[in-house]
Amino acid sequence: MEEIRVSPDYNWFRSTVPLKRIVVDDDDSKVWALYDAGPRSIRCPIVLLPPVSGTADVFFQQVLALTAWGYRVISLQYPVYWDIVEFCDGFRKLLDHLQLDKVHLFGASLGGFLAQKFAEYTHKSPRVQSLVLCNAFSDTSIFNQTWTANSFWLMPGFMLKKIVLGNFSRGPVDQKMADAIDFMVDRLESLSQAELASRLTLNCQNSYVEPHKIKDTRVTIIDVFDQSALSHEAKEEMYKLYPDARRAHLKTGGNFPYLSRSAEVNLYIQIHLRQFHGTRYAAIDPAMVSAEELEVQGFQSNTDGDGQGAQC
Repeated sequence: MEEIRVSPDYNWFRSTVPLKRIVVDDDDSKVWALYDAGPRSIRCPIVLLPPVSGTADVFFQQVLALTAWGYRVISLQYPVYWDIVEFCDGFRKLLDHLQLDKVHLFGASLGGFLAQKFAEYTHKSPRVQSLVLCNAFSDTSIFNQTWTANSFWLMPGFMLKKIVLGNFSRGPVDQKMADAIDFMVDRLESLSQAELASRLTLNCQNSYVEPHKIKDTRVTIIDVFDQSALSHEAKEEMYKLYPDARRAHLKTGGNFPYLSRSAEVNLYIQIHLRQFHGTRYAAIDPAMVSAEELEVQGFQSNTDGDGQGAQC
């Protein structure tokens, strides 16, 4: 369990990127924790949303790599919200507080579902420019827990952790995947009973994405073929929901590829964001983009239409 926590990259991240705590609701107990790194001049950054077991620092490798390339990256940890609409309203207030009109969202598992629901929630006055969905789902019924969702708040912490751990990878894994699992177990242990119960409630209460409300949003789907907690049917449903999405496939990586296969995930995020270079929705410092790259990007946009449907 010590491998990632004592790694030079993680220690460098913790020592150089400050953790901020922000309250945007009337209830002072609802505290958003976040890492905000990269050029503050960027008004459309990429925002990272963790899974049920994750904290804001599970994306430290994305923060380090993407900011080194010139991107502004915000990694979040949500407060206790018991309802999707309540979460979306709180997230909107957070973006208002950060003075961000639009953002790109990267969401892993529950984070991916919440990203889609927030895009749907704000579709009349869009706040989401694009989505990167990693091991994400579009319908909570796949977990067969909708009937117990309203009772999670009653369960003790150890029972909730057991439920989450039951979805972690089983069987033989390589060292990087094992380290990723150990790190996520450690992060899971740091969550309070209320944090975990509320996230499981959001993960399992009866809800689904309404695709017609976000049909104009640019989407990249990152899927892992091996040992992912998501069923084949859930992945196929995502493809049907977003037929024009770019697809990024990882042969291995498990449930937490942003830790176990960070270089590949970072590259896919960069490829996704590249389509916005030279526009007002760029998440990167313009000084980090060459004129040649902008010219190529403009040519591709003109020849490929909206650039969707490609294999990354």
